[in-house]
Amino acid sequence: MATYVVLANWTQQGIEHVKQSPERTAVGKAFAKSLGAEIKAFYLLMGQYDSMWIVEAPDDETMAKVCLAIGSRGNLRTVTMRAWPEAEYKKLCKAIPDKTLKPS
Repeated sequence: MATYVVLANWTQQGIEHVKQSPERTAVGKAFAKSLGAEIKAFYLLMGQYDSMWIVEAPDDETMAKVCLAIGSRGNLRTVTMRAWPEAEYKKLCKAIPDKTLKPS
């Protein structure tokens, strides 16, 4: 499963109904699970973004469906990034050829 970090901000509609946000989060988790993805963690944030989720999904297409469906409810705008855990990062670094390409 691939890991994704989703940064989200409430829309005007979302913040106007912020008290219902925990219930909306539960619905989002259930929906993600129905597609084979899992929202592993949710964090309320201070600063530029209102919340962050750590999500595991089988592929980018599934992750796009999760974010599009959740966003289509009108309460959030999201920024989604693929994330590689440290073990995968180390594996990627080991696979880099020893000699770098030089411009001609």
